[in-house]
Amino acid sequence: MTQVIQHLWFERDMEDALRCYTSLIPGSELEWQSVLAADTPSGPEGSVKLAAFTLGGQRYRAIEAGPLDPFNHSFSIILECDDQAEIDRLWDALGEGGSIEQCGWLRDRWGLCWQIVPKCLDELISDPDTEKTKRVTQAMLQMIKLDIAGLEAAARGG
Repeated sequence: MTQVIQHLWFERDMEDALRCYTSLIPGSELEWQSVLAADTPSGPEGSVKLAAFTLGGQRYRAIEAGPLDPFNHSFSIILECDDQAEIDRLWDALGEGGSIEQCGWLRDRWGLCWQIVPKCLDELISDPDTEKTKRVTQAMLQMIKLDIAGLEAAARGG
């Protein structure tokens, strides 16, 4: 069976990034790290690093091979959180040294984009009541870090 594995290209500090990610997200681990034992277009023997890791049970591979294309919003990792405390914890940790954006988005200090959202968001924005989903969407668009109580209040019409 074909496996789907996301791949991330880091310009620098891949090991620090992966240690941070795997320490923050339950069901995560750094599986292995290695260096390429040959000269490559990205650098001499031993300069290109590789790694395999899981985040929340999903498989990833990574490479640190200098500049290529920077991370951007075309690829982001969504973290669905059970409660506000988990949103706050991940927001603070991943946002440290990075940049905070609107609607639950942030860019970490390595440039990777994250969306930190409550699990209830999918239910709130896919409700058959279009007025309800409009209120929730409008509330979300006014938020930086998503606030579960505020989203639920908007759903109720409050």
